[in-house]
Amino acid sequence: MRLIPAIDLKSGCCVRLLHGDFARETRYEISPASLLEKYRGMGADWLHVVDLDGAKDGSLGNRPAIVHLVTQRAVKLQVGGGLRNTAAVTQMLGVGVARVVIGSAAVTQIDQVRSWLDHFGPERVALAFDVRLDDRGTPHVATHGWQRQSELSLWSALENFAGSQLKHVLCTDVERDGALTGPNVALYVEAVRRHPEIDWQASGGIRDAADLHALEQAGAAAAISGKALLEELIPCEELQPFLPNA
Repeated sequence: MRLIPAIDLKSGCCVRLLHGDFARETRYEISPASLLEKYRGMGADWLHVVDLDGAKDGSLGNRPAIVHLVTQRAVKLQVGGGLRNTAAVTQMLGVGVARVVIGSAAVTQIDQVRSWLDHFGPERVALAFDVRLDDRGTPHVATHGWQRQSELSLWSALENFAGSQLKHVLCTDVERDGALTGPNVALYVEAVRRHPEIDWQASGGIRDAADLHALEQAGAAAAISGKALLEELIPCEELQPFLPNA
């Protein structure tokens, strides 16, 4: 399993949200470029970048910061947030981003997203489903920067892409995101059981190396971590098994 550090951008700055709530933001003084260099030095070969302004209102306000990160050419970038039309996706891939991450559009523009998978290929387009669990434990998809909750289950959302080239899916348990309460391991066990053909990226709640080992055992292909790495809660030597260039 690969560890992919996350950088969330808001107005060009590195931030983290608690439970996906834009009103519960922690801002970090380190620049995005410095953070990228730090993670490269630790051995990361991929970086997950979220344009929170784009996720919230569809704008590309953080594009200059993202372009600057791409020019570092130190790691591969997968970028999400506000990529809801062909022009935005094409522009992001055109500036050198290795993979775009499609969230809301994967729920609201299914045919369009399927065409992106066909045109750009499964390695360059990942889908992101941010979920909240109901009282029965069924994961339901939230969209538009977690601001809108749908009745669509994760499993139904994936059925919309049956027969497509879909390979990479990022799944975040919103209630655990930024909370350092541990990942929803059972969710990823079920996801891998239902869809072993997908390379699952697990996100939300990672707090220590034990969580990373648990996700690896669950069958996740990658784990996304933001806050635990930003706040240096996990010793570097414990991260090394999950960082390809360590």
